[in-house]
Amino acid sequence: MFPKLDDAQIARLAPFGHELRVSAGEVFLNQGDSQHGVFVVLNGSIELLNVSGGEAALHVLTRGEFTGEVNMLSGRRTLVRLRSREASTLLEIDRAKLRHIMQTDVALGETFLNAFILRRVYLIANSVGDAVLIGSTHSSDTLRLREFLTRNGHPHTYLDVETDPTVHTLLEHFGIAVTDIPVLICRGESALRNPTNAEAAACFGLNDEIDQGEVCDLIVVGAGPSGLAAAVYGASEGLNVLVVERTAPGGQAGASSRIENYLGFPLGISGQDLSNRAFIQAEKFGARIAIARSATGLKAGRPTYTVELDDGKSARSRTVIMAAGSRYRRLDVPNLAQFEGVGIYYGATRVEAEVCRDEEIAVVGGGNSAGQAAVFLSGIARHVYLVVRGPSLSKTMSQYLISRIEATRQITVLTWTKIEGLEGDTQLQRVHWRNTKTEASEAHEIQHVFVMTGADPNTEWLQGSVELDAKGFIKTGAEVAEGWPLRRAPYLLETSLPGVFAVGDIRAGSVKRVSSAVGEGSMAVQFVHKVLAE
Repeated sequence: MFPKLDDAQIARLAPFGHELRVSAGEVFLNQGDSQHGVFVVLNGSIELLNVSGGEAALHVLTRGEFTGEVNMLSGRRTLVRLRSREASTLLEIDRAKLRHIMQTDVALGETFLNAFILRRVYLIANSVGDAVLIGSTHSSDTLRLREFLTRNGHPHTYLDVETDPTVHTLLEHFGIAVTDIPVLICRGESALRNPTNAEAAACFGLNDEIDQGEVCDLIVVGAGPSGLAAAVYGASEGLNVLVVERTAPGGQAGASSRIENYLGFPLGISGQDLSNRAFIQAEKFGARIAIARSATGLKAGRPTYTVELDDGKSARSRTVIMAAGSRYRRLDVPNLAQFEGVGIYYGATRVEAEVCRDEEIAVVGGGNSAGQAAVFLSGIARHVYLVVRGPSLSKTMSQYLISRIEATRQITVLTWTKIEGLEGDTQLQRVHWRNTKTEASEAHEIQHVFVMTGADPNTEWLQGSVELDAKGFIKTGAEVAEGWPLRRAPYLLETSLPGVFAVGDIRAGSVKRVSSAVGEGSMAVQFVHKVLAE
């Protein structure tokens, strides 16, 4: 986490920064700062301090060591405090020049990036930061906020009102009743009662303001695998790229416990780890990623398009890549909404897994996502019922997963089975399912169901803007009907609007695999270059 730069490396950095002299005991960077860059110690020593829950030293930096973590790439606020132990001389390098160094000096770039990533991992693992979430495992909004902070890699401390005796004292300090949970405390200064994701993002400074007068080269809507791939390739090739994401990087893949059939990861990788790496990679090349911003409309008007946002603002660009993905299909039961987040879940990450330890659970679905969830959760829950609508798994799931499920005694596969009833008061307590072949029905005392069935495209905001197929997926390339306005034919991933592309799960006919989504995202950038050159 704390490599030392040698004299030659410091000399290479010197032209990009300016010297700063600080006196003994001086606090020259405080938690919440977003204006300063990275500091390299030239002489003397400085302390890296954790200020969440009292001040504590994390590390003492001496000559050749440097400050900063991944917030240096995103422009987000710092989570720690810096104070000099003695009179010291520092070299300060601002964010723009640091990004230039990382892109042009391979050795130094690798040193900085590796340290930044390891430091962020440490901050998350040790809850070093400016966020405290007070909630309950029986609250769907608590789960939503925990997922939002976790999947966006924002370190936070979670306190449960039912298990932590210190919570009530903290709530009293802010004048908040237990009935107001979840409560998100920002930087120890303000307490938000059940905030939206957008309000949480604003409180922690996760986004820069979008310049209403700017025209980007490329706007990417959605930061799943295809959108992040487009951001990486577009930004690395010099395009001015803005990504708009409504929740967190990764899309459906980001909620996967493990992806084992993605090229280059023989031991597998969690969806969140893969997404976080791609997110950092995109920011390294200069892509700007706006979190908790939903696209609500697309206005055509060449040579620029306008993407309307849910906060009433908008962003303009010469080209657009739509990568908003799809969502799991909801169960066809009348009281489903009552239990979403308090018994019904659409992801299987560590956050959801914590609530079902040593209990019987159900996973609904016959695809790879459901299979991975069943295998992952079988190591945490007492028993897993894999509820499958069809006759077998062989046509919808990879063989390696089928073999693993068959070898796991904690998993029971129920074919020809459909969930037809949910029972409970404030949270799910009982599940009814029926075998559609024998008509036999059963009731089980199950409080947690993970739903991973089918996919519906996130295209409601595009109705009337681009051509969709009967299921709501976006038509591209040769599928675009007559009425195409240009002499040339649409490019392979181009929609019915010239310069607007669709990639990944939102596109009609796409292959529902992470690798193909990444391929489409990178491929679309090549067509973007052609459109920009027209």
